[in-house]
Amino acid sequence: MKYTQLGRTGLKVSRLVLGTMNFGPQTDEADSHTIMDAALSAGVNFFDTANVYGWGDNKGRTEEIVGSWFAKGGGRRDKTVLATKVYANMAPDGEAAWPNHDKLSAVNIRRAMDASLKRLGTDYIDLYQFHHVDRDTPWDEIWQAIDVLVQQGKILYAGSSNHAGWHIARANETAARRGSYGLVSEQCLYNLFERRAEMEVIPAAQGYGLGVIPWSPLHGGLLGGALRKEREGGGARSVSGRSADSLADPKVRAQIQSYEDLLDKHGLEPGEVALAWLLTRPGVTGPIVGPRTAGQLASALRAIDLELPDELLASLDEIFPGPGPSPEAFAW
Repeated sequence: MKYTQLGRTGLKVSRLVLGTMNFGPQTDEADSHTIMDAALSAGVNFFDTANVYGWGDNKGRTEEIVGSWFAKGGGRRDKTVLATKVYANMAPDGEAAWPNHDKLSAVNIRRAMDASLKRLGTDYIDLYQFHHVDRDTPWDEIWQAIDVLVQQGKILYAGSSNHAGWHIARANETAARRGSYGLVSEQCLYNLFERRAEMEVIPAAQGYGLGVIPWSPLHGGLLGGALRKEREGGGARSVSGRSADSLADPKVRAQIQSYEDLLDKHGLEPGEVALAWLLTRPGVTGPIVGPRTAGQLASALRAIDLELPDELLASLDEIFPGPGPSPEAFAW
């Protein structure tokens, strides 16, 4: 395994992040434990979860599964850099949140933290992430709440997720005025197919010393050999979420076909290349992979040592061109 420091911090984390979103909804507790054991054995020390994972009527279930894994001992908690998130409405789907039981008010941050600690069976979180922008709560209030949690030893670092570049700037300028440490990471949608983060989010993260943690590195399966799986009869589960209808677009289908043809020529697996490409990108700490099985984890681990030649990187840029640098991409 290869390691890097998380943004401007001294915290060393693996260049692959184990995402746990499937633990509970897709993968049962025993298999989830097996995957976490395999990840830790391979040197993956950075685990990502969220209070809302489990979904539906089972929100919080994923944190409980991670907590039951920690409870097995063997240094599991001590060896793990644990990241979770706060923001979501924790009521069952279809029910409105009780006032102050979601988002980033000081009262909800405190309540949500204590609930996550209980589910996870630990007394501290390494990286506490704001799952979404709260447009109603001022950053002074958010940092006041976080500073208290840091002083109490309940969290070590704070990070953002799904924030725009200007949100990152406002957050860290406010933190600097308060003498707070500010955001150390941003978890954003970023992959070969979806490169808009390169315009503002990643430059802002680099400018303020945040590590970038891309989620959906295969874009819902689109970059994981979707057309090959479609031909083999496995396409139903290869593409999901925001990418479910993408292949119906002839332009997108042609892009993915060119991508898979290119990698066939080089004898490479699409999913592994998509992860390896992210590892070449400036500012990226490591992509989040969310395996449902131990086999999917093994495939993701192979990307760590996959070296992509300059010729291949150039060809990938031709198939999936990025937006270009800001402001030159839209100005001069």
